[in-house]
Amino acid sequence: MVEERHRGDMSYEVGSGNVFADIGVPDPDEALLKAQLAHQINRVIEQRGLSQADAAVLLGISQPKVSNLNVGRLRGFSVERLMRFLTFLGNDVDIVVRPVAQPPGQTRVTVTTP
Repeated sequence: MVEERHRGDMSYEVGSGNVFADIGVPDPDEALLKAQLAHQINRVIEQRGLSQADAAVLLGISQPKVSNLNVGRLRGFSVERLMRFLTFLGNDVDIVVRPVAQPPGQTRVTVTTP
């Protein structure tokens, strides 16, 4: 939820931490999670110096789909599929479940890297 604030005669909005929620995207938590996973996939591809064609072979998808991942066109990619791509690229994916640290009703799903 976006919060409007004022400082002097200037007003500004403080985001919720999820840009997808702030702009009204349906299922914003999933959209953010997919974006975070795609970012990690793209980071690994870049770190390994892989071309999109090489990455496509490793991931078992076409080069145009790798291009879609690279530019954030994530429709058609499930969270599970994106996590599988990370494992194909030689990464472990850990899922950690813990009690909510925020006030009730404000749960979150995040992607972290070491």
